Amino acid sequence: MGDSMNKRVLVPFSAGFEEIETVTIVDVLRRASIDVTLAALHGERVTGRSGITVKADKTLDEALVENSTYDMIVLPGGQPNAYALRDDARIIDEIKNIEKNGGYTAAICAAPAALEKAGLLGGKEATNYPSLKKDLVSCIYSEKSVVESGRVITSRGPGTAMEFALKLVALLKGDSISDKVAADLVTDKIQG
Repeated sequence: MGDSMNKRVLVPFSAGFEEIETVTIVDVLRRASIDVTLAALHGERVTGRSGITVKADKTLDEALVENSTYDMIVLPGGQPNAYALRDDARIIDEIKNIEKNGGYTAAICAAPAALEKAGLLGGKEATNYPSLKKDLVSCIYSEKSVVESGRVITSRGPGTAMEFALKLVALLKGDSISDKVAADLVTDKIQG
């Protein structure tokens, strides 16, 4: 794992990703000087659910070969992205690897389904997009906007993306850095 100054985060994504969630996560973490790799499951340019195309930093295979010591993996939602992440063996293996090494696993919207499939939610408090509650069968379901349960963080959807991203900054860099980023963005860190 990286030291407190060199935190490394993997954000994998694929076609149909939720743009608000993905870009908010990457942007907010980078504002906190966190090393974020935006990794496409396939190809270099990926089009999201609203037709916005984003260029990946690397392919997922490149990102996994180059660094096996990510401090956190963050899975954005959107369809079919969230279920593509859930159904990709490389993602499930990386979730388990990061968890085994004491890192954080995080997912928003429909993407907590991948954490469920990886076996990380059993008995933990978690949340996801409200209409997809059925995807989370082993957790204690919460309707909070952001849920931290041990080293697993989940969130509800596009409207909670900023709060979610600021929580991730707080976990990786501390509350003071998260508070500074929130102030720079002219937003409050919402709790609850």
